[in-house]
Amino acid sequence: MQITVDLDVCASHGNCVFAVPETFSFDDDYLRYESTPDEALRDRVERAAASCPVRAITVTAP
Repeated sequence: MQITVDLDVCASHGNCVFAVPETFSFDDDYLRYESTPDEALRDRVERAAASCPVRAITVTAP
């Protein structure tokens, strides 16, 4: 899976960080993320993307 986050749209609500801290985190108030996380996290990553209030996260096949 491939994750893309539009950082121009991201408003740092943190829903993704709470949902999948193995993939998303904050570093000095900036979102950091693993762009190709383990496939075992797919369900959680997709839920994190769906929970993003500004729809900044896109999950696609590799």
